[in-house]
Amino acid sequence: MITGRILGIDHGDARIGVALSDPTAFLASPLCVIKNTKTALDEIDALVKEHGVAAIVTGLPRNMNGSYGPAAEKVRAFMEKLRETTGVPVEEWDERLSTVSAHNALREAGLDGKKRKHVVDKVAAQIILQNYLDAQG
Repeated sequence: MITGRILGIDHGDARIGVALSDPTAFLASPLCVIKNTKTALDEIDALVKEHGVAAIVTGLPRNMNGSYGPAAEKVRAFMEKLRETTGVPVEEWDERLSTVSAHNALREAGLDGKKRKHVVDKVAAQIILQNYLDAQG
């Protein structure tokens, strides 16, 4: 079991949502959204160093039947680059319906479509990370 802060990642083609656990790895909070450009790995590495992150949990897209598609291959390649860049363990976590859950939560909170667009990725990362933390007991 990982001790210390954990970074949660929701990897998308355009944006990467980022969440961070508290120091006890009990509660996840949305942190930021990073544009998925050539500098994204360096930006994540800077967050790892700034927050003393012990590990990263990355949402892995799966089809509803549990199979993996081309999107999962992209994320796994990104995870390997994360390991090389940050030097911390990187684990995968099933992210099915995390973005849908994030949209629903933000809609219930009263955010309209334009405002939701700017925060949905980091909320999806928070959901992925919190599900992972809850499963760790």
